[in-house]
Amino acid sequence: MSDIIINLCVDSPAQTPGANRKRRNKRSRKKMQYSERAGFGEGKNKYNHRTGQSRQAPPPPRHNGAIRNHPAPPASTETHSPQSTSHCSSHCSSRPSTSAHSPLPSSTVTANAAGTTHCSSSSNSRTQAPTGIPTKYLAIDCEMVGSGPKGSINQLARCSVVSYEGDVVYDKFIKPSMPVTDYRTRWSGIRRCDLVNATPYAEARKEILRLLMGKVVIGHAIHNDFKVLGYSHPGSQTRDTSRIPLLNQKAGFPAHECASLKRLTKAIFNREIQTGRKGHSSVEDAKATMELYRVVEQEWERQLASKPPAHKTDKHGIN
Repeated sequence: MSDIIINLCVDSPAQTPGANRKRRNKRSRKKMQYSERAGFGEGKNKYNHRTGQSRQAPPPPRHNGAIRNHPAPPASTETHSPQSTSHCSSHCSSRPSTSAHSPLPSSTVTANAAGTTHCSSSSNSRTQAPTGIPTKYLAIDCEMVGSGPKGSINQLARCSVVSYEGDVVYDKFIKPSMPVTDYRTRWSGIRRCDLVNATPYAEARKEILRLLMGKVVIGHAIHNDFKVLGYSHPGSQTRDTSRIPLLNQKAGFPAHECASLKRLTKAIFNREIQTGRKGHSSVEDAKATMELYRVVEQEWERQLASKPPAHKTDKHGIN
């Protein structure tokens, strides 16, 4: 009887999904443990595959029984360099500038001993200049012609305005609203041809008043200029060089004498103005007026600031 050989093929058990997941989780845990021992992934959150949650990284290693901390950043001095993009906070109190010639520097924040925070400058240091701010000071001079019977009515024919540094800000011939009967060329320097294409009075007046608004305006016998403009400037912002005792003292005149612009300029600067037969130049007169003001600016402004408010609102900025 022949032998019968029976080969039995036993299949391996099926790989269930649960078993595969357990093996993958086991391999992942081994990799995580190896990474932790090797120092990889420090400072990152660890994921627990068993619970499905993240756990925080372990605290930094201890050295000699103490935790080594990173050095704390230095305390801020709250001082910003010109290149800094930080800005003064809204509760900073502004400190008025004392510079008259230098542009306003970039703003920084400093704290004084009393704990009050101020905005101060951080640009390159400069010597202290006069008290005024150039853009806030203007000198004005007007030339008039006559209208009406025998030219008795003053009419504006030219107006010049110069800056604190003497630069011309405005200078135009102005056509009066009334017919001119006397050009007063000997004093005004105005001729008929100057007014042919001149700016109409109403338009020029708007331009001039827009310039003077909010400025400290300086003039010599300035009430005449304001009168021909039909304008009244605040007394606290008006400086009349014809009524400054300090100027008269420097020129050697009686303190309360109303000296002419020509005499003051000659006495203080030894310079002649308003010469020749061509008449006056309102630009030259405005520049001379500003120069005279700057001679006594600091002392005069100090005197005005020391007086009670009731006296500081005098019509021409003086007692």
